[in-house]
Amino acid sequence: MLKNYMEDMVNNALPKILDQHEDMCRCAQCMADVKAMALNNLKPLYFASNKGGVYNKLKELEIQFSADIAREITKAIEIVSNNPYHD
Repeated sequence: MLKNYMEDMVNNALPKILDQHEDMCRCAQCMADVKAMALNNLKPLYFASNKGGVYNKLKELEIQFSADIAREITKAIEIVSNNPYHD
């Protein structure tokens, strides 16, 4: 199965970062916009296997990418908060 694990890393980091932005709308549209914007600015991380070695490598990469992920999610939250797609 082909999977972009960067999506999982963004999904895991998002709740912690949202805790710092209490005024952010949490409707489905705004959450999707934040995720899409962050993922569009992060390098995809595709794996075609779910073997143990892949997961170990993913954990190593997660530490390296955590600062980039936090930065991109924070930027996306600011943009979506200032320009929500809804009223």
